[in-house]
Amino acid sequence: MTITTTQSEMKLKRIFIQPQIPQELAALNRMSHNILWSWIAQVSELFSSIDPQLFTELNYNPVALLENLPPARLNELAGDKDFLKRLASAEEAFDAYLAEPMKKDLPRIAYFSMEYGLHISLKLYSGGLGVLAGDYLKEASDSNVDLFGVGLLYRYGYFNQGLSMNGDQLHHYPAQKFTQLPVEPVRRDDGNWLKVSVGIKGRMVQAKVWSLAIGRIKLYLLDTDHEDNAPEDRALTHQLYGGDNEHRLKQEILLGIGGVRAIEEMGLNPDIYHLNEGHAGFLSLERLKNYVAAGLSFPEAREMVRASSLYTTHTPVPAGHDHFPEHLMRDYLYNYATDLAIEWPEFMALGRLDPDDHGEDFNMSKLSIRLSQRVNGVSKLHGKVSQEMFTELFPGYTAEEVHIGYVTNSVHYPTWIANSMHELFSTTFGKDWVRDQSNKDIWRKVHKIDDKALFDTRHVLKVRLLNYVREKLKVDMRRRGESPRTTFDILSKINEKALVLGFARRFATYKRATLLFNNRDRLRELVNRKDQPVIFLFAGKAHPADHGGQDLIRQIVQISKEPEFAGKIIFLEDYNMEMAKLLTQGVDIWLNTPTRPLEASGTSGMKAAMNGSVNFSVLDGWWAEGYRPDAGWALPLERTYDDQHLQNELDAETMYSILEEEIIPLYFDRDESGISKGWMGYVKQIIAEVAPYFTMKRMMDDYFERFYLPLGQSARTVRQDNQKKAKAYAAWKEATAAGWSELETIENNTLDTVNYALPVGENFSAEVVIATNGIDPDHLVLEALFYQRMDEETIKLRRTQAFERVASTNGTATFRLSVDPHLAGVYEYGFRMRPVHDMMPHPQDLNLVYWV
Repeated sequence: MTITTTQSEMKLKRIFIQPQIPQELAALNRMSHNILWSWIAQVSELFSSIDPQLFTELNYNPVALLENLPPARLNELAGDKDFLKRLASAEEAFDAYLAEPMKKDLPRIAYFSMEYGLHISLKLYSGGLGVLAGDYLKEASDSNVDLFGVGLLYRYGYFNQGLSMNGDQLHHYPAQKFTQLPVEPVRRDDGNWLKVSVGIKGRMVQAKVWSLAIGRIKLYLLDTDHEDNAPEDRALTHQLYGGDNEHRLKQEILLGIGGVRAIEEMGLNPDIYHLNEGHAGFLSLERLKNYVAAGLSFPEAREMVRASSLYTTHTPVPAGHDHFPEHLMRDYLYNYATDLAIEWPEFMALGRLDPDDHGEDFNMSKLSIRLSQRVNGVSKLHGKVSQEMFTELFPGYTAEEVHIGYVTNSVHYPTWIANSMHELFSTTFGKDWVRDQSNKDIWRKVHKIDDKALFDTRHVLKVRLLNYVREKLKVDMRRRGESPRTTFDILSKINEKALVLGFARRFATYKRATLLFNNRDRLRELVNRKDQPVIFLFAGKAHPADHGGQDLIRQIVQISKEPEFAGKIIFLEDYNMEMAKLLTQGVDIWLNTPTRPLEASGTSGMKAAMNGSVNFSVLDGWWAEGYRPDAGWALPLERTYDDQHLQNELDAETMYSILEEEIIPLYFDRDESGISKGWMGYVKQIIAEVAPYFTMKRMMDDYFERFYLPLGQSARTVRQDNQKKAKAYAAWKEATAAGWSELETIENNTLDTVNYALPVGENFSAEVVIATNGIDPDHLVLEALFYQRMDEETIKLRRTQAFERVASTNGTATFRLSVDPHLAGVYEYGFRMRPVHDMMPHPQDLNLVYWV
């Protein structure tokens, strides 16, 4: 008998044998499908106790744990009275949390983000942007507000990092098993899986909709990796930030346009759309299209969209904002111009600075700013940087007048606090204090905690971290093929009595991870001080296309093998959320050394601060707000040199000096009980005076006060009476814009400042008559602006004073001003007219100015 090749090939089909959970353990299955378990310690500890080793191997994933448990173990648990008692207690806490009613009379918010860092077992994030979004959704649940998230469900997510023996970064993409994630299909009323169609270059791509329960709220995720789609379309939700620029465009179309369609299919009807970065910008195009299809004109539709949109930018440099060439926009979105009843050049102008520059790419941030009433940066400093970056969109205004505000990023306390630290706080702060976690008076009670108790708690966390470091290095170095002698040498030199400093974040070149190595001789002396051991821990990933960042990783790995740095300079591969917890909870000092002012916010230092790890950072991002001289150390915000190499050299030498002269001596200045009173002063001050300002509760409150509540009101206003006010406001804008170029100065009676000086203390007076060309004078304001010239290209606004309108006759308006500028020196001034309307949230809402 002859067996052919075809006959001998294996032919397999997939079958899912669903585990049968005993009825006594039904609560385990229910709780595993809501990631609330990740921040209720009682619940996560219950799952861990079932099989600690397996739970760790499965990335602390309860769904995977239950699926992989042998039936015998499940039956054993079902008969374990002690376990069932703990299960009942955990379920009671779980259900009590979920049972609290949602806050009333608040707007419903749809929050769009390309990534969400919720837990290590959910490969939906790459770094800080995603972790911030994940923390924000958790706080939305804790604060019981009406918010839901929209994103993409990635099959492979962001890469897992490996290292070669030489320190080269390796990229691994293990697939997620959706059956082992706490996600559920969203079903239509007929029971079928909800799918939405999105046009991608002439093809209709079908996206399944999943829901992920995050406490009391939901995150909805789109997934194209299924049989209904062609292979290239299935790949749309394979990798986060994978592929080329065209692939990124397709993903952003899916997120924005597909996300809005999913919301409509589910009937969620949000009041506000919050765009977390420009990745979601296309959602505004889909909303515009829907309003135009419902009978509104494009200007009217634009008012409806703007009145309910908030755009948050996280990027401090122009090159970091997504942009696409016109030919790609034409290939993928040409039909939208027709759908919006506008010409193609007008469509492209939504994402351009110069509508007539056909070589300019379509910029997602410019689109999002133009179609959002409110815009914010993610720290006070970043808000100012963003104003400067986007001033060019608003000619006639200086950076400080641009309507971009800020809300400083923060972190989710229950996710990032060490359990032992929380227990120590709670003994002094009181029961349920976390509900009022942004109250600094509560945090100041940390001064009542005994120094020794706090020191011992922190030391245990450091020992836990260093034990993890040893074990991870042992496994990773063996896998890389390092010699046993090298491995033993490094592990044997890790000293639990050392001052431990941590640097862990995305390895982009501007973050200057290797600044510390600028003077190797001085660093060598620093880490080899007798009786004062020091360890520097590094971790982080560089984007696969960022070869500069990968070079930094290689450099650190190679230095870490040199005998004088072995066990003292350590790079930990495959940085993730669980490692981040161990690091921020266990190090003594958290380092951050970005090039100023390129750190939009940063949040890892906040996580360290609430755990009592003292920060040492450049005064950039959040630390520019958080720094106190009694709660940490800082490199100055101001640059000394234009040459970045010289600035790096200065910063490195400053770091060495602060470490040698202040930080290390203070840490090792121990009393008879073995602790440093001076050091514990810093620890308590960063907890008491810094941590409360950077809790996610404060950030959520800020978003409501500064943006959500005003937007909720404007959204209600434009929806009323069949969009009556939106239509009238759009018509007013069109008419005002049409007549603006015909404004004319008839008279300008002002002090002759060319030939005469204005004495200090005397009033500056002027009278101006303007021909208004049919524009109602009630909708015009004339302002005197006094500027100080800083250099040939920069002026700073020092004083603004509105004129009084004293007459309106025969198509003219007369304005008069008499004001003491309260200034001295040389200034430049001008008279600027701008439109006003009771529906304008800020002057740039109709971006017209006329200079007298």
